[in-house]
Amino acid sequence: MKVTVLGCGVSGLTCGIRLLELNFRVKIIAYSIPPNTTSDIAAAYWSPFRVYPEGKVLKWGKHAFNVFMKLTRIEGTGVSRTKLMELFDHDVDDVWWEKAVPNYRRASKEEMPQGFKYAHLVEIPLIETPIYMKYLVKRFKDLGGRIQRLDKKISSIEELYTDNMLIINCSGLGAHEICGDNEVYPIRGQIIRTTNPGINRCYHYESTIKDLTYIVPRSNDCILGGTAEENNWNTEINEETAKTILHHCQKLEPSLLEAEVLEHKVGLRPGRNEVRLELEIVNNNCSVIHNYGHGGAGFTLSWGCAEEVVKTAKTYAN
Repeated sequence: MKVTVLGCGVSGLTCGIRLLELNFRVKIIAYSIPPNTTSDIAAAYWSPFRVYPEGKVLKWGKHAFNVFMKLTRIEGTGVSRTKLMELFDHDVDDVWWEKAVPNYRRASKEEMPQGFKYAHLVEIPLIETPIYMKYLVKRFKDLGGRIQRLDKKISSIEELYTDNMLIINCSGLGAHEICGDNEVYPIRGQIIRTTNPGINRCYHYESTIKDLTYIVPRSNDCILGGTAEENNWNTEINEETAKTILHHCQKLEPSLLEAEVLEHKVGLRPGRNEVRLELEIVNNNCSVIHNYGHGGAGFTLSWGCAEEVVKTAKTYAN
């Protein structure tokens, strides 16, 4: 069966790869393709951040975790293992996604930075998006997939109904407009890219619902964040926010005082009260499998959601 995937970010490419591996004929169509997608901006490490519902997220995230860990053994994927330390200034219970990972533990007082009351440590996959997105594109094309860049954005998914029997909708934040889904909203993230002064673990500290501090060391740079501003569509760099990010990250990891700032970026995460992953039969000749609304966990859920998509597609095809 021919399948059209709408969207060429991490979700669209991952779904496309799994469909091709099951002998579907797949074409991706998108207005933005790598390296110009929101996925290319992400400070991607495995963490179920701002994504719901927890039960399904746990299942999808665990599957993706296992796939990413296998990819750490393959050269050229951009996926490696790292330690994540999540920090809190108050006592907390163990995280709800603990069961998805094999090596979660509480950090000792000696291990955590001063000023924090609690932290946990876990080994996770770290995904360097400039490398990984190229890897996904190559893997997709090597399997026989085609990518078509659209000259203009589509205004409604209904434009695709006439020429397609099965559509996989991985439009992310675009679903707000093209599907008329008012439950989709932007979660604005601003980051700074710096040189890496020798940091070898990720840090994540969430002080308020809007303000985050995270440090993601990669092979040749560091990603410093950040923000999680819901319903903020602004993609311009805010200089005051940049200063705050740098200050908080340097306080957490003083070695960053010696790091050189390389770049500022803004991306809009596709928030939703729940991930939408379901089959919609729109008429006698066309159906859509929706797969969007992954919040700050597009990479974290990518392989798990793709597996659910291909199961649905196989059932539909039969």
